Amino acid sequence: MEPEHRHWAARLPFYYGWLIVSIAFVTMAIGVTARTSFSLLMPPLIDEFGWDRGLAAGAFSFGFLVSAVLSPFVGREMDRRGPRVVILTGVVLLSAGLFLAPFIERPWHLYVTLGVLVGGGANLMTYTTHSQFLPNWFLRRRGLAISLAFAGAGVGAIVLLPWLQSIILSEGWRASCWAIGWLVVLAVAPLNLLVRKRPEEIGLLPDGAARPTAGSASRLGAHIVDPAWVAVEWTLARAARTARFWWIVLGYFCALVAWYAVQVHQTKYLTEIGFTPLVAAWALGAVSVVAIPGQIILGSLSDRIGREWVWTAGCAGFAICYAALVALEHAPSTALLYVMVFTQGFFGYALTSVMGPIVVEIFEGPHYGSIFGTISVALITGGAAGPWIAGIIHDASGSYRLAFLLIIGCCVASAVAIWLAAPRKVRSVPGRARH
Repeated sequence: MEPEHRHWAARLPFYYGWLIVSIAFVTMAIGVTARTSFSLLMPPLIDEFGWDRGLAAGAFSFGFLVSAVLSPFVGREMDRRGPRVVILTGVVLLSAGLFLAPFIERPWHLYVTLGVLVGGGANLMTYTTHSQFLPNWFLRRRGLAISLAFAGAGVGAIVLLPWLQSIILSEGWRASCWAIGWLVVLAVAPLNLLVRKRPEEIGLLPDGAARPTAGSASRLGAHIVDPAWVAVEWTLARAARTARFWWIVLGYFCALVAWYAVQVHQTKYLTEIGFTPLVAAWALGAVSVVAIPGQIILGSLSDRIGREWVWTAGCAGFAICYAALVALEHAPSTALLYVMVFTQGFFGYALTSVMGPIVVEIFEGPHYGSIFGTISVALITGGAAGPWIAGIIHDASGSYRLAFLLIIGCCVASAVAIWLAAPRKVRSVPGRARH
């Protein structure tokens, strides 16, 4: 028994890092689904209250804008207090928004509950927050670890979105808000008491190492391409004076315009061009289903070929998705629907697996939370702008076509911007490190 005991004790550092990934997986599954459910809630809200589509979608966008304003402060809190405080604050906000949503009677109620509280709370629990501390736990398998954690969003969509849709159809949209609200409180809050910001806080190192070795130091040095850049202690002020910072801002803003415009409007659009509500709801869930292998495969691949290539693949996925949506308006077909679902999920959603690594590999250091938090303003503003722009263009023209073509241009701009930011010229990925 004694040798086996020593074996498990020696392996504990490795397992704790993957425990953090597992907790992130569950948090993402519930938190992202709670926010994504807005797409399911919007049709019954419009039918019940008779609001314009732009007004209803604006609540989702407004919540993102408020989150954008608060993101730099959230980044500083991450540097000071760590992820537990940030995530549990998100739990309180998100659950409060869901529990209050059934009492909606006026547009401003919608904006406060499903907009600010749900949107802001989900932001504190999902992609941008986890991107600020998960990269600290891994070096060699950074892309893989983050992609596994973020695949939780896809699993949550598979399990939870059909469940929520069935509640909406049988008991109404208010009952679905109560159901997901209780799930946030009972599942997410207790698990995140175990989360830590860095492995060093419990005497560990990235990749599950219990103590530094000559080999680990050599591997760390092998990843550095630009020693002068890496030697700088990057504060937010220093980072904001570099071109790389602003290329990332542009790339992330444009990518999130594409991401959330389709996510919010997809269900309503598909029903308008002839698909049944059940098929439209299936398509929304199916995107997240195919995102699971896409995130894992492309996230792991980014550790070998570089973050820029995977970012480009994600942008291309969204561009093809929007092209398929435009084509569906003229010739609705199951084949085009499958193309739209696959490219959006498998390739587009893989962007999340490299959002954190791109920034940390350029601006790694004690102020990384503040830097990423400020860059998150671009992420969240893009996520807010996308649904609003698409809704306004539709209300003005009676069609999504112009909005979708504009967003294809955003996809191209995003890919170009990340190549110009060039994380590969600061730190190489493990598959391309010098040996």
